[in-house]
Amino acid sequence: MARGAASAPRWAVLVRRFTDHLVHDFGGGPRPWKLAWVIDAQKAGTVLFLAALMGYYRNTSVAAWLYLAMHGSYGLAWLIKDLAFPDPGWQVRVTIGGGVNAFLGVLGWYWVFGWLLISGTARPDYPLPDPAWFCLCVSLCILGCAIMIASDAQKFFTLRLRRALITDGMHRLVRHPNYLGECLVYGSFALMVWHWLPALVLAWVWVGVFAVNMTLKEASMARYPEWAAYRARSWWLVPYVF
Repeated sequence: MARGAASAPRWAVLVRRFTDHLVHDFGGGPRPWKLAWVIDAQKAGTVLFLAALMGYYRNTSVAAWLYLAMHGSYGLAWLIKDLAFPDPGWQVRVTIGGGVNAFLGVLGWYWVFGWLLISGTARPDYPLPDPAWFCLCVSLCILGCAIMIASDAQKFFTLRLRRALITDGMHRLVRHPNYLGECLVYGSFALMVWHWLPALVLAWVWVGVFAVNMTLKEASMARYPEWAAYRARSWWLVPYVF
């Protein structure tokens, strides 16, 4: 008998229930906005926030401009993606407290990355010469954006036509390519800043949010008859690694 979503590990269910309460239901009361609106506001505001930091701290270094281009452009690319093919999971309405928690308690930490670099609080001593390191960071950011957007597009348009397990295209080798793309993008930001705090934030998000979501998603996908064969020939997140 095929397994269903009820077979999800209890630890993942409990963590998801806790995080959902924080960003969906915290404080109770009216639900004036969708979670997507909160996320889009943070993404769209990133380029303005980083530009304001550069003006306030009078930092026009190459690293600051590159970080503005990387993180700011990613935010705008996300906004275009959400307008073109919105994620149904973000359309839920949330309480005022939940929206504030999502904006400041989760997404707001990503703005701290730019502040660390542009304010001079982080003074990175990169392992490679600056041009080589910047090349690495920009390459990871572009690659991550492409993987994330392409996999989200495939999922959105495929599921509009048929409700089935997606095992081709971006999902042929990796079962969660959208999360791989996100990891590459935010990993590139952390590498640009080269400070312990972004590493700590990403560890918390990747383990407490991404890994939980992927675990629950796999428990749900296990209801399909072809799941066992697909899982045997694909990787969880990184092709040919794990």
